[in-house]
Amino acid sequence: MTARVVHEPPSASGGPPGGPLILTEDPALLDDLLRLCAAAGATPEVHPTVPERRGGWESAPLILVGDDAARRVRGTPRRRGVVLVGRDQDDPGVWQSAVEIGADHVLMLPDGEQWLVDRIADVVEGVGRPALTVGVIGGRGGAGASTLACALAVTAAREGLRTLLVDADPLGGGLDVLLGGETTEGLRWPAFAASRGRVGGGALEESLPALHSLRVLSWDRGDCVAVPPQAVRAVLAAARRRGGAVVVDLPRRVDEGVAEILAQLDLGVLVVPAELRAVAAASRVAAAVGLVLRDLRVAVRGPYAPGLDDREVARLLGLPLVGEVPAEPGLLRATEDREPPGAAARGPLARFGRHFWEGALAEVGSG
Repeated sequence: MTARVVHEPPSASGGPPGGPLILTEDPALLDDLLRLCAAAGATPEVHPTVPERRGGWESAPLILVGDDAARRVRGTPRRRGVVLVGRDQDDPGVWQSAVEIGADHVLMLPDGEQWLVDRIADVVEGVGRPALTVGVIGGRGGAGASTLACALAVTAAREGLRTLLVDADPLGGGLDVLLGGETTEGLRWPAFAASRGRVGGGALEESLPALHSLRVLSWDRGDCVAVPPQAVRAVLAAARRRGGAVVVDLPRRVDEGVAEILAQLDLGVLVVPAELRAVAAASRVAAAVGLVLRDLRVAVRGPYAPGLDDREVARLLGLPLVGEVPAEPGLLRATEDREPPGAAARGPLARFGRHFWEGALAEVGSG
């Protein structure tokens, strides 16, 4: 575990910014706090009391005050982001100390460890608007959901959004293949199967394959075809925390892991070919997805069966219409040449993607 333990005013250069300030002289408590900072990916600054240098108390993003140091903090200017940390659940004096130093929270270890790790990690990563998270699902097999998911992700990245594409279908063959990057180095879903609690957003992003200016979380070619729901929840939450756009290619079955993803989506796009059997199949998919996801919309793909158009398909399904997914001439050849859907900036899929993101981002901005 690393920390900057300071007993004299540090130099102006200081150390890595963004870590919490720890105030304690209790060795056992300090060991615990250093361990939790390490788990959150933070390098703290440690003092026995309020640092004498100007700005130390005022500028730290988070201050962890050991119960042994509370009396030495009295009289310090009030500020947000102060946590009083102790171990004695039955100590009535800790609450009085919290009032005296203006602490936002009183935390007892070990019960509050996970909360504190999450809070420290928020400080390290920064907490802003989460990523606009879109799920794409086929109304029937072969509807073109994976193609649209890739096109939306490629378009978002080209428009300057930090973008992560998530392959949630272990039986779909791998989106990294569709993007021409199956041999690109980086972690795939099986590496996260044991994830519990919080996953660092920055560490997740850096660990994934980088393809076409976006990051991709796909499946490898091994035997693992399932990741525990709690791991799915942690990974997607980490992906969303860093902002931008997250696009998820969803399977048509809704199991526990998919339900965890649906619960974190801002909106879903149901891709439906314009034929009656596809509409019938899509209605069943929509019913299952709609149990978890409130905002589900339909994108219609031609050619159209007699008597059907995009508005009629949306009416039959009772869903808002995103629009018609255009045909992309030469898409098969481009894929064979390892160019992903949406790569042609002036192509129909790219135009559809730009229009989609303009509308979706405008909704978020006005919400």
